[in-house]
Amino acid sequence: MAGRVVHFEIPYDDGERARRFYAEAFGWQLQEMPDLQYTMVSTGPVTDEGMPSEPGYVNGGMFDRAAAGEINKPVLTIDVDDIDASWKTIEQLGGKPVGEKLAVGEMGFAAYFTDSEGNLLGLWQTASTG
Repeated sequence: MAGRVVHFEIPYDDGERARRFYAEAFGWQLQEMPDLQYTMVSTGPVTDEGMPSEPGYVNGGMFDRAAAGEINKPVLTIDVDDIDASWKTIEQLGGKPVGEKLAVGEMGFAAYFTDSEGNLLGLWQTASTG
């Protein structure tokens, strides 16, 4: 549903150290995705599709800070119906797109922006079905 926080991302300098920290500190389940240079994070129980199976929490990911360029701090990601339309609204309100809209497999699209206060946030657009 548009407007909800649906994902988070945490950059790391040392992937093994970061994965060990979050797994041991909070019991998060981590799944490395070497082809994407990314680690999926489950903060609670998930369905067979990897989605939260109960309300009240958000899953996320972790990535190498050095490889990410401008995306070098924790990011909250907001669900939108259309990234391009959202970018236009964001710009009208004093924000700015960061980088390009990226396809994430067949699941959808991700993008980043800075808000009117200079905070970096993400956008998620689920791929159309049918």
